[in-house]
Amino acid sequence: MFTGIIEDVGVIKSLTPAGEDIRLSIETKKLDMGDVKLGDSIANNGVCLTVVDMSANGFSADVSHETIKRTGFATYKAGSQVNLEKALQANSRLGGHIVSGHVDGVGEVISVSSVGRYVEIWLQAPNELAKYLAEKGSITVDGVSLTVNQVNGARFLITLIPHSLQETIIGGYQVGTKVNLEVDVIARYLERLILGDSAADSSSQHDKHDISMAFLAENGYLRR
Repeated sequence: MFTGIIEDVGVIKSLTPAGEDIRLSIETKKLDMGDVKLGDSIANNGVCLTVVDMSANGFSADVSHETIKRTGFATYKAGSQVNLEKALQANSRLGGHIVSGHVDGVGEVISVSSVGRYVEIWLQAPNELAKYLAEKGSITVDGVSLTVNQVNGARFLITLIPHSLQETIIGGYQVGTKVNLEVDVIARYLERLILGDSAADSSSQHDKHDISMAFLAENGYLRR
């Protein structure tokens, strides 16, 4: 698990094909590798990856075909920068929100504008993620825990303070930049919980997240 508070911006040194998968090598700058061991998890732009090799200033991880297909890794290349965060420890402060490192979809930056010392960015999420976007709710963008300030359909607005712009790759976002998105984990489980016993029915349309007002009323979530 992670918090969405970025510890370092790393640089991809190489992506080596291994069948349908790739071996990713990352060079770190200020990430403390002293307490990292083989098998530990490090989030790379919000994607939880396992350390399979390491040095004093970097590490390697294997990226599966499934991960490549579902994240922005399909467009990354040597020289690309990535936000890095080591896994949360039980005695750490939870400064952001609970982040699993499992990306739900790839979004796109549609506008970037400066407002005083801050930057406002509108992003387009995949339509299937629109139901998880809530004003003043949490979302993870390339591994960064952020607050959703406005929602318009599948589009949402985030506001970046100078510190976040300096310490993450978000400062380099432009219109058209693709980003990894992870919705609030609580929203995902709540959606599944609302299905109740019907979640076990593989033939049910509800298992495809088809939750209607009628379904909520039938199952006691709304007053008739």
